[in-house]
Amino acid sequence: MSVGLLARVYPAGAVDRAVEACGRRERRSRVLPARLVLYFVLGLALFSPDPYLEVMRKTTFGLRQVGLLGTWREPSKPSISLARRRLGWEPLRELFARTVVPLAEPSDAWAFWRGLRLMAVDGTCVDIADTPANDEVFGRHGGRPKPGKRPYKRAAFPQARVVGLVECGTHAIVDAEVTEYHTHETTAGRELARSMRPGMLVLADRGYPGVELWRGWATSGAELLMRLAGSRYSLVPDEVLADGSWLTTIYGHTDRRREHGIQVRAVRYQLEAAGEEYTLLTTLTDHEQYPGSELAALYTERWEIESTFKELKAQQIGAGQVLASKTPDGILQQIWGHLLVHYALRVHMLQAARANTENLDPDRLSFMTCLRAARRITMMPPADFFPSA
Repeated sequence: MSVGLLARVYPAGAVDRAVEACGRRERRSRVLPARLVLYFVLGLALFSPDPYLEVMRKTTFGLRQVGLLGTWREPSKPSISLARRRLGWEPLRELFARTVVPLAEPSDAWAFWRGLRLMAVDGTCVDIADTPANDEVFGRHGGRPKPGKRPYKRAAFPQARVVGLVECGTHAIVDAEVTEYHTHETTAGRELARSMRPGMLVLADRGYPGVELWRGWATSGAELLMRLAGSRYSLVPDEVLADGSWLTTIYGHTDRRREHGIQVRAVRYQLEAAGEEYTLLTTLTDHEQYPGSELAALYTERWEIESTFKELKAQQIGAGQVLASKTPDGILQQIWGHLLVHYALRVHMLQAARANTENLDPDRLSFMTCLRAARRITMMPPADFFPSA
């Protein structure tokens, strides 16, 4: 399978182990073994929005050029669809969980602040094929009005919601939850605590700092920095600190007796240009080690996750493109395929940046240029893989 750069990040052995762990290893020889089908799904993401047979030709091009295809014949479109169905989406999710990790090293100053690895959490929505099955499972904007309420105008397509944990310095999506449209980001985001670690500083936008979510993420050992939405909490000072920030206790809306509060530090600041006032909440209570003015300036790093989602949706999937799978399982398979490909591209962008003598910040490299290069390199002599293996 000549999948170029992708095979270097996801070698055949890793793919086989993910397939085996999900019980999808075939029991008899097939034209489309599970390993090949998984690489093919990655090819669908890499060459989005090319159709099935074109992707198959591109991903086996190198083998054909050097005469290694042997008696293997190109399958039909229905055969590929059946093979995708046999594989399912779970092996791709398993491969992601086994392979994807933060990429920056402690020496990469552009990825850290005061020794903390900068991470961000946010969500986005992906348009998917308008089929009854997809609409039933994933839903769409305006699709489920509240009782007694006037329904919103229905969106043109159902949507899947993706909530990701992103390493700000490298734009690597290191964990994700894929849910239906109507699942709130904060609900899906709770699961991302599994990938948070001590030594991380997790940034999130307004709407995220609920008490239960905060408690779950903080239990991971990661530090938190989130913007507060409006007057969600009263933020009565427990102690005012020398830099103007203060310690305060927040309570969940169901904690009417205020018995299970969480102490946090609040930082309030104003942008000179807009004149708008912002409030941040953080677990970093030491104002001398973590000055409030630096935290206010640092919060702009949260926007790196917006750039990451733009790479994934507008450039890799393609602006205005709709994921074509007609079934929910096929949609999940495509989304995990896109997440795996995006991570692989970011791995190689980081390697290219490090090859520079100045240890270049990957932000200075073009994602679209890397994507085009990966598509070219894929159509070269093969990596260590044979379709009938």
